[in-house]
Amino acid sequence: MYSKYIDAIIPLLPIIGATIGFALAFILISRLMREKQRPSNTFAWLLIIILAPYVGVPLYIVFGGRKLARLKEDKSPLRLLPPESDESVRFDTPFGIITEGNRTKFLHDGIDAFDTLVEEIRTAEKQICITTFILSHDAVGRRIVKELAEKAKQGIEVRLLVDGLGSFGKKTFYILLTKAGGKIERFMPVLPISSLGRANLRNHRKVAIFDNYRAIIGGRNIGREYMGPNALSKRWKDFGVLIEGPAIMPLASIFEADWTFAGTKKGYKPKPIPRIENIDAPDKKVIEIMASGPDTQGDPIYEKILSVIQEAEEEIIIATPYFLPDEVLLRSLMVKARTGKQVTIIVPKRSNHRITDLARSHYIRELLEAGARNSTRSGSASASQSSIGSAPSATSTRARTTSAGGPTTASSTRWAARVISTSGSSP
Repeated sequence: MYSKYIDAIIPLLPIIGATIGFALAFILISRLMREKQRPSNTFAWLLIIILAPYVGVPLYIVFGGRKLARLKEDKSPLRLLPPESDESVRFDTPFGIITEGNRTKFLHDGIDAFDTLVEEIRTAEKQICITTFILSHDAVGRRIVKELAEKAKQGIEVRLLVDGLGSFGKKTFYILLTKAGGKIERFMPVLPISSLGRANLRNHRKVAIFDNYRAIIGGRNIGREYMGPNALSKRWKDFGVLIEGPAIMPLASIFEADWTFAGTKKGYKPKPIPRIENIDAPDKKVIEIMASGPDTQGDPIYEKILSVIQEAEEEIIIATPYFLPDEVLLRSLMVKARTGKQVTIIVPKRSNHRITDLARSHYIRELLEAGARNSTRSGSASASQSSIGSAPSATSTRARTTSAGGPTTASSTRWAARVISTSGSSP
């Protein structure tokens, strides 16, 4: 009886499917055009939805849409410093928080980074707070977990925040720490399935805070490909710095916000951030801490990079594993190059994403034609991106270090070098 209807419907299924697909594509395109996204992102989604709706529509439903707006509703707006913080140790900028009187130590390579992390864990007396995207289940990861467990046994408060995707699985790996009294949380776990709608919203912040007074920040995850006690030829070349001083306050605020969000179901509340005095030393540094993500207004890191480029009066140096600038950033660099400023782009000869190496050639060519310089370096690509712009300092010749997840330091006798280092797009 029903076979006649089935036989009649089957030939129409491709037409019905195509109609539904194009209808959904039209709805999603209309929605996409109303959203406030970067032009490059909008164009990419439009391209895949129009040319391959069977692929583009499901991808947009899962990874696109207003996922950021949804996360904003769930996660409170990020405050880099609590309202009661002392005005004498900080002042706000349009991009972040600047503090004076800090001491810094640059971590040059993976061995230095590993040794410093272990030493800071061992010497911590009250509290250890670590957030990382990847905690590898290798000799380096196991060593760090073991060191943390030892401190937890001594009664030190140990909190470890890992990304739900970057550190997926490995539950048995963390038992050693939890049995010792430490706490572990996952930022936006991949499972259960209900979380998949936000699978592309990850926490790439890499911060280790000790006793609310010292911190290690940079682009290094915890694993042998990023750091370790011995040299490794294929290890990522990256930035990192040990900070001591009031710049820890905004870093602690960022950690508390992320930790509270990850432990919402457990009723976590952010802990108060103690006031930290300026360090009175000849080599004290001025540091600006910035954060970027769905819980911040605008895109502070991107806007800061544009600001530094536009203010540069002598030289701009950008080191990045992937150079795919948008139109505004590219034009800003080209204008500087054409007006006689020295613009240098440093990229690896080959990164871990071959397609980005091919795509960057167009942008590099345009900059070279404008008068910029390009330098390719052999070795593993860096997980961090940094930009340096030189401009006259009206008040001081001290270097200003701008931190956005992975900072570095600079010094100058005549110019105040502003260094921005981020650890965003790669692991």
